[in-house]
Amino acid sequence: MSNRPTPQDALIVVDVQNDFLPGGALAVARGDEVVPIINRLLPLFPVRAFTRDWHPPDHISFSRDPKFMDRSWPPHCVQHTPGAHFAPNLLIDPGDRIVNKGFQPDQEAYSGFQGTDLREWLSARGIRRVFVAGLATDYCVKATALDALAAGFQAVLVTDAVRAVDAPPGTGEQAVAQMRSAGVALMGSQELTDVR
Repeated sequence: MSNRPTPQDALIVVDVQNDFLPGGALAVARGDEVVPIINRLLPLFPVRAFTRDWHPPDHISFSRDPKFMDRSWPPHCVQHTPGAHFAPNLLIDPGDRIVNKGFQPDQEAYSGFQGTDLREWLSARGIRRVFVAGLATDYCVKATALDALAAGFQAVLVTDAVRAVDAPPGTGEQAVAQMRSAGVALMGSQELTDVR
């Protein structure tokens, strides 16, 4: 597999939103560290999509006593609130695709492909391979990468441009192993940014 991004490659940036950054409602430890890495990758890809949780206030995933697991999260990324905004220093261009997910109150939606037109949008641009970065490794990143494979794309996890919720501890590493086993390639950002 070539490291050099081509016109048939796209970057999918998953849920780099305020509520997932340190100090947010569902903060991912060191989640802010992915932003400068992603910003260095963005110029390599003419086709870029940014997914975001876009939850209604009564979303099924919200719990008053969150257990930090499926359907038991603290309220986060509620539509039109500051927590749902992208990280302020994330470099998003006007032509980039914004993909809202999780907007149905009765459905969890971790993947950027679930209930969206992301597959069709990528296919219409001739994309064959997607590079996935963002938050969080063990939930929305994993689901998006696996759904990319299921949609017929090659998928690459940018290993240093993701961070995990890691609850319980170890789920981040397990998610990476699961993705690799399913056929997702693993690549560090340096392997892309060092390409001449």
